[in-house]
Amino acid sequence: MTTTVNEDKLNALVEQAVGDFSAALVSALVVVGDRIGLFHELAAAGPVSSEELARRTGTAERNVREWLNALAAAGYVTYRDGGYSLSAEQAELLTNEDSPAFVVGGFQVATAAAKADDLLTEAIRTGEGYGWHQHHHDLFYGTERFFRPGYQANLVQSWIPALEGVQEKLERGGTVADVGCGHGASTVIMALAYPRSSFVGSDYHAASIEAAAKAAADAGVSDRCRFEVASAKEFSGTGYDLICYFDCLHDMGDPVGALRHARQAIAEDGTVLLVEPHAGDRVEENLNPVGCVFYAASTLICTPASQSQEVGLALGAQAGEARLRQVAEEAGFTRFRRATETPFNLVLEARP
Repeated sequence: MTTTVNEDKLNALVEQAVGDFSAALVSALVVVGDRIGLFHELAAAGPVSSEELARRTGTAERNVREWLNALAAAGYVTYRDGGYSLSAEQAELLTNEDSPAFVVGGFQVATAAAKADDLLTEAIRTGEGYGWHQHHHDLFYGTERFFRPGYQANLVQSWIPALEGVQEKLERGGTVADVGCGHGASTVIMALAYPRSSFVGSDYHAASIEAAAKAAADAGVSDRCRFEVASAKEFSGTGYDLICYFDCLHDMGDPVGALRHARQAIAEDGTVLLVEPHAGDRVEENLNPVGCVFYAASTLICTPASQSQEVGLALGAQAGEARLRQVAEEAGFTRFRRATETPFNLVLEARP
């Protein structure tokens, strides 16, 4: 059967592909520029030549010049009359780690995940998956930097207040388990906000737990934070007022088993907080730029991670509320609701 190619549609796809090539290549340049300190120096120095920026950062001018021109073409650096600078908006995007607009962590996640392409090839062929710990170390650091600004902007301000009775418990002095805590950004944010409460962060990745303990010490909250290397089905303690899963339940091989353990560890009037990527329940609802990011990250990171563990349920980062409700109910929770949401997150409450 002969098909006729629509030239306009073909050209639009080619144009889209060129944009994707650019994005992939620029991702690496953003990560390197952050690592060397080029963005911070540009923000501090104002308009500078490539020679001046290279002198200030102790780098090779010819390479820096090419980097500057690439980033200027991408729109992340401003070029005018031979000088390079960052606008206020560009600086917010690339240097302010406390801003919800900070994106460098996302670029780190993208470039680190792409380094697992050989592992992904085998995972797609066999379905056997590969673990979080098998990724490049930039993935762990980038994930913390990517999610932390959103947690800072929402966790204490709107997510916990949206849960039934939880804020009052934590203000009086409650107990919290932060499961799959990674580098501990969410744990530290809560510990700073609720000094009368105590927190236990757990993760199976030992290097991340080490980083989390350091973050708590640096923030001055070690007196109310404890961290342990433990899987989601083995974290210690009982009688918790709140058990949290921040962007991690879908990565687990046995999310039902993980929530079943939480059901046993939680107080009878306790709450489970699930923060998951925003997704509709049907594929058609997720065919948009945000859905593309989450489906791609899920292909590279989340689905293989789950497949590498026991059960290997592979929920994926776009599981959607209905599927997550099924998981919670199978684990023994009888009350489940969407407490609130952002354009990037579903914030779900499960109770016994």
